[in-house]
Amino acid sequence: MTTTKRPVRIANASGFYGDRGSAFAEMVAGVDVLTADYLAEVTMMILAKQRLKDPSRGYAATFLRHLEPVLATVLEQGTKVVVNAGGLDPEGLARAVTALGERLGLAPKVAWLSGDDLTKDLPGLRERNGDFPNLETGDPLPSAAGFVYTANAYLGAWGIVRALEDGADIVVCPRVTDASLVVGAAAWWHGWERTDFDRLAGAVAAGHVIECGPQATGGNYSSFLALGSPERPGFPLAEVADDGSSVITKQQGQPGAVTVGTVTAQLVYEVGSARYLNPDVVTHLDTIALERVGEDRVALTGVRGSAPPPTTKVAITCKGQQRSEMTLAFVGLDIDEKIALFERTTRAAVKRYPVELAFQRIGSAAPDAPTQDEATVLLRVVATGEDPRVLGGVGAALIEQALSSYPGFFAMDLPKPPSEAGGYWPTLVAQRDLEVRCTLPDGSEVSIEPPPESAQVQEASAPSVDAFTLGETERGPLGRLVDARSGDKGSHANVGLWVRHERAYPWLVQTLTVDRLREILPEARDLEIERHLLPNLLAVNFVIHDLLSGGAVAAIRFDRQAKALGEFIRSRFTDLPTALLSLELAL
Repeated sequence: MTTTKRPVRIANASGFYGDRGSAFAEMVAGVDVLTADYLAEVTMMILAKQRLKDPSRGYAATFLRHLEPVLATVLEQGTKVVVNAGGLDPEGLARAVTALGERLGLAPKVAWLSGDDLTKDLPGLRERNGDFPNLETGDPLPSAAGFVYTANAYLGAWGIVRALEDGADIVVCPRVTDASLVVGAAAWWHGWERTDFDRLAGAVAAGHVIECGPQATGGNYSSFLALGSPERPGFPLAEVADDGSSVITKQQGQPGAVTVGTVTAQLVYEVGSARYLNPDVVTHLDTIALERVGEDRVALTGVRGSAPPPTTKVAITCKGQQRSEMTLAFVGLDIDEKIALFERTTRAAVKRYPVELAFQRIGSAAPDAPTQDEATVLLRVVATGEDPRVLGGVGAALIEQALSSYPGFFAMDLPKPPSEAGGYWPTLVAQRDLEVRCTLPDGSEVSIEPPPESAQVQEASAPSVDAFTLGETERGPLGRLVDARSGDKGSHANVGLWVRHERAYPWLVQTLTVDRLREILPEARDLEIERHLLPNLLAVNFVIHDLLSGGAVAAIRFDRQAKALGEFIRSRFTDLPTALLSLELAL
């Protein structure tokens, strides 16, 4: 272990492929490491389609535009840059960064990682990895030629550590876990060992908070009005100490706010149980303690970790079905009957076609509405099948009803041309089967060994929570007492809900049971639902299986990544204890 250093200041400047282009310039001043996350699960499909059109476009090219204005500053002040913008072609992006430096008269030392891409290795790895069963269905991965488009294992942090140890200024990563960008930077800075599980878990927690950029500083925050409705909040910083604790903050003068609530929102975002799996450590989310320690400063302490699992996740994008859709408007009176008529006639018109139809109603009409728009309900019709020619026939059957269906028939657009929705296949691969390599700035290549220690994950036992006496109540939306953040986990949706005062937590646990969630969310009535308690965060986390069947690339749900699911749940009415409504609530 090296001599303890001051906390490392790690700033994040991108939360997805398409994020704010000015963030690098806004965040670079005075930081030790600048990270940027570009790779949501759906992004791998986007990059695959890009690469099909142009083999040189397998990476997130926007990174080069983000980096160019700050590259001189980065090199002058010694800031390290660690990004996963390499996507499907980290070597190509590394070469492009070097070329950018040459054009600017600069000479950045660039390293890049590989070993995540398993596309060509799947046949040889099948037997040792049980035919790569789908984590959601258990089905074995089809072996038909052309089924798999991309297959990328989630790598850990130690390739990043090796690159930084060798003096790299910029580390280009492929599909590493989002938090690994921060874990690698912190482990390098402090000289951690691979079995420093509590320290590594603390860095995972900090990385998870800042990975989605301004969502940690008031963006997409359910209590945004209490923060003064911030516009274009700044990006977050994590100051990670040698013991793995951290302080989440932001650059001084940047808009937005860092509060216990904004940090909690990120900690419950897109997670499952209280055991958060990463390739290098399992982070025990139920051990995290949060405390406001200053203006826009929230400390994360007490994080415990344990040995990582012997496997890591593989995200496979694959062949999907063809899809076409059309959106129609229904106005005024008898809307239920109008929609029922249109659905009956549509199903009758296409019954000879081998397709599946979904009808999704959007919105409701106000009675005696003052404008036509406010008296309108939308109906989204989605047709799915194998043959694009057949789907063309379905589109014609929709249009043919224009003069023979419900009164006031009109559509928002013509049926969209059939296109492949794509598929998503989550599975696991043994970490020992990966050949992870780091290409150093001098062009030499080194191997990154799998974790020296691993263990099967033991789930947390259910914590005990005191009973709550309801007392006097008033009817109102859950959101008066509850905040939420939701998102996608493959075909599953997660929604984390938390309260703002510890006295309200027993009420939350007692009120938001799985059965109650089924009542609040009727579309999940027949689905498997997990509930996990996180008392330190005053939170409960639900995982709703198959709500997003097929994942973000294939789901037909209107909100196909469940981003607004939490806001819908907050809008549902229930009996709210008057005693809790009168509390002074911390946000």
